[in-house]
Amino acid sequence: MKQPTVVLFDVDGTLVSTGGAGRRAIDRTFDERFGRPDACSHFSFDGMTDFAIFRLGLEAIGQPASVPLIEALVLRYLAVLHEEVQATPDERYVVHAGMREAVNACHAAAFAVGLGTGNVRGGAIAKLARAGLADAFAFGGFGDDHEQRAELIRVGAERGCERLGLPRTQVRVVVIGDTPKDDAAAQAIGAQSIGVATGAYSVEQLRACGASEAFEDLARPGALAALLGDR
Repeated sequence: MKQPTVVLFDVDGTLVSTGGAGRRAIDRTFDERFGRPDACSHFSFDGMTDFAIFRLGLEAIGQPASVPLIEALVLRYLAVLHEEVQATPDERYVVHAGMREAVNACHAAAFAVGLGTGNVRGGAIAKLARAGLADAFAFGGFGDDHEQRAELIRVGAERGCERLGLPRTQVRVVVIGDTPKDDAAAQAIGAQSIGVATGAYSVEQLRACGASEAFEDLARPGALAALLGDR
């Protein structure tokens, strides 16, 4: 019998790539509110939470990064995101290799299968729904749970343990992601991490940042076995 396990999948660059829908939606939101579509042009979104992105964007254009303003921007962003997700051509909206199979295998193994993502919950659902994956994840840790990635991953792990009806000390937690921030968050809560080089970082870079395992994608030999704890 496999060890009770919580698996937390990142969304952008890991489960799916949305053809830039998220960044376009954020740029449009800043343009509508402040006439500044360039507010976030000076930094990468890789591994960041939505709240942190809006905070940095506001600071860059000299606006007060208050919680009420960020929440208002996020609400508008979600409406725009739905439009951008639907407008993205099929050939640019990608479910990464091995992901559907990995999610199905985790469910078959009776793991608690959730999300660990910097997206706010509504954004994650919008992005995954286009790919037919939204219903595969009953819980998670999201960008509206905490601005810091390690803390939202902790929340996701706790929710997964609750679903299993077991204390954290008896549960294996695995974080799947495509950035060093995913690996760092996993390490911060004592979880395992499996890096996938389906985003901007190579296998070598992910391993150097401390990933427990790293693969080009989850379709590669040994990847599924690592995820399921079979090796």
